[in-house]
Amino acid sequence: MNGDFIIGGIFSIHFYTNSEQNIYSRQPQQLQCAGSMNFRQLRFARAMEFTIHEINNRTDLLPGITLGYQIHDSCSEVPMAVKVAFQFANGMEPFYNDSDSCSKSAAAAVPALVGDSPSTPSVGMTRMLGLFGIPQVSHYATCACLSDKRQYPAFFRTIPSDHHQAAALAKMVKHFGWTWIGAVRSDTDYGNNGIASFLKAAQEEGICVEYSESYYRTEPRSKLERVANVIRRSTARVIVAFVHTGDMRFLMEELTRQPPPPLQWIGSEAWITDPELLRFNMCAGAIGFGIPRSVIPGLREFLVDLSPAQALKSPLLTEFWERSFGCSLKGSSGSARKCDGSEDIHALQNPYTDTSQLRGTNMVYKATYAIAHAIHGVICNDTQCDKSAKFTPWQILDQLKRVNFTTKNGFQVSFDSSGDPVAVYELINWQFKKDGGLDFVTVGHYDSSRPRGQEFSMSRAISWMGGRTEMPRFVCSESCPPGTRKAVKKGKPVCCYDCIPCAEGEISNKTDSLNCVGCSPDFWPNTQRDSCLPKPVEFLSWDDTLSIILTVFSITGAFIAVCVAAVFYKHRTSPIVRANNSELSFLLLFSLTLCFLCSLTFIGQPSEWSCVLRHTVFGITFVLCISCVLGKTLVVLMAFRATLPGSNAMKWFGPPQQRLSVLTFTLIQVLICVLWLTTSPPLPFKNLKQYKERIILECGLGSAIGFWAVLGYIGFLALLCFILAFLARKLPDNFNEAKFITFSMLIFCAVWITFIPAYVSSPGKFTVAVEIFAILASSFGLSICIFVPKCFIIMFRPEQNTKKHLMGKVPSMSL
Repeated sequence: MNGDFIIGGIFSIHFYTNSEQNIYSRQPQQLQCAGSMNFRQLRFARAMEFTIHEINNRTDLLPGITLGYQIHDSCSEVPMAVKVAFQFANGMEPFYNDSDSCSKSAAAAVPALVGDSPSTPSVGMTRMLGLFGIPQVSHYATCACLSDKRQYPAFFRTIPSDHHQAAALAKMVKHFGWTWIGAVRSDTDYGNNGIASFLKAAQEEGICVEYSESYYRTEPRSKLERVANVIRRSTARVIVAFVHTGDMRFLMEELTRQPPPPLQWIGSEAWITDPELLRFNMCAGAIGFGIPRSVIPGLREFLVDLSPAQALKSPLLTEFWERSFGCSLKGSSGSARKCDGSEDIHALQNPYTDTSQLRGTNMVYKATYAIAHAIHGVICNDTQCDKSAKFTPWQILDQLKRVNFTTKNGFQVSFDSSGDPVAVYELINWQFKKDGGLDFVTVGHYDSSRPRGQEFSMSRAISWMGGRTEMPRFVCSESCPPGTRKAVKKGKPVCCYDCIPCAEGEISNKTDSLNCVGCSPDFWPNTQRDSCLPKPVEFLSWDDTLSIILTVFSITGAFIAVCVAAVFYKHRTSPIVRANNSELSFLLLFSLTLCFLCSLTFIGQPSEWSCVLRHTVFGITFVLCISCVLGKTLVVLMAFRATLPGSNAMKWFGPPQQRLSVLTFTLIQVLICVLWLTTSPPLPFKNLKQYKERIILECGLGSAIGFWAVLGYIGFLALLCFILAFLARKLPDNFNEAKFITFSMLIFCAVWITFIPAYVSSPGKFTVAVEIFAILASSFGLSICIFVPKCFIIMFRPEQNTKKHLMGKVPSMSL
């Protein structure tokens, strides 16, 4: 049909090439197609013609513009499809002019074309057409490979990619609990890419494939027999068939010779809605995804508005008429009777006239409209179109990327960046009718635009293989319960497995888990290992028995220090208090009180302030304490040295120097603490490594160097004090304080030396308890050794608290 702009069309009306007519239109042409005619594909071709007539009659789309068409038969073969593609591209096409004289005329290349149906011919066509920028909108080519815009920039389609279908089929098989299946495919781009996508998705879903066989209708019969025998001998009773409708028909005919046990067929969209296959009862219960069913008003009337005279104008329509009615229109078919005009196409029952299942036909309808909208976008403005407009196919291709409209029968048409539409399927089930025949029944839907996990929706019950109402079960091994994982048996397929309990620290919370997953660091598995429970958090809390005991000792020690200070203050004028600088004694008691109380900061839930406070207060108060003891030790040494003739030692170590020494030693520790807190302060953290099943909440050291510097400085002062006190222990005096200092420093050093290994090796909250114990033990050691003897004399031996008794034969140490 001629027009202002010609749209190309190509359909697989025959199954293979030979040497027959190829052109479908009122412009016949000699090409080589042979074999049986696919009436459904012929309906596709005439649907394109119907759509163009409908567009030409519209006033809102391409007003004043007439579209024409050239429709060809690719014979389902790549060489023929490529040949037609060249004809579309170079614009040279034989046709009959109005005077019916045969001539050749140069015509412009088509701006776009509809087709082809199979994927493999479409791949060959679009590789060539893409070089010229001629867009190809396929209605039935579903190979996922065609979504690659780097290889096929000019390819679009109104049918979803097999990428979605393959994933949906795998999810459906998994949903039914089937893990032991077989696979059959057409040895074409459609079958090979489709089944490859399915097998990848099936593997991810834990589905095992016992076999995967391929077949193409032009291969030797022995290949088909071998595939049929594999199916018969297989133990897998579920078969996923990614095959063309022609290949499926040949396979069904071969299996019918020796029917296998009942099979559960899972079909791809290419054959699951083909009415010609309904005669094979062995496919009863077949289930698969089909293109959504539709209604195209006026199409049936157009299809049956065909007379013998009109059929004679097209070789393909002539063949259709003669095959449908078993007569010859031309009267030259040998034994066939001549058609006499009594044939009633309205009463004809075949796929051509059957418009009850308009699925692929609607894809043709949408593809033709998409091209028309693209042309409209190039040559038309808001009110009118310019039929003399010059444009290139690249402009049509660019417009196709933008089309977004709704057809007259209510279907949305648009393309994504890959040239694909939104994947929408109907879940088709082959069910027996009351008369015993099979029919297509829609039992659910699939829409890829829905949220993840909600793509499926079921609307009615499914009939299974052989018409059974109960869903069969096909597995190699029974499901593994939660808390276990699958472990493939050696030498067996992955669906033949053992159920292995999850390892320590891991869970599986669903049936048939491929792997156990570890709980997050703050959680631990329950006994069944099917869920993670929060780990108990452990720290030295106030209500622990150990904390209560340590708190009592801490408060008791502070109370004792305060009591000693009160006794000393009451007897502050007595010789025993005034000896060795009473000011240092009171400062030492104050620091000991702080030492006892600082242990309380180690109890309770660690926080930022408590972590900082516990280490700094501990370090500073202990240095203050040891500095006082060191000052008292130096006082003893200097006092005895001052008794030597001509010595003025006490002049250089009087009370001001003693205060300065204590302040200096303490400020050094303060400086160390400041550096520690500014560089890497101690902060609370969750210790997840010490115990797997619980969390230890503790104060991290921040900088280990800072922590050990604080302890090291305390140890240095304690060691220095011990050495000096040890040297002064035998100096003559009835109350030589150096003896008690020596013993107290011996206890102090022993406690903190044993603290190091105990601190490192203590588990959990006991690490903090060890540190508190060391603080209390060393504080009690200092308090008892230095002050208990003095208090004993003050309270129970007042007769010894005299200057004469203290001096004995030695000059007074009183300062």
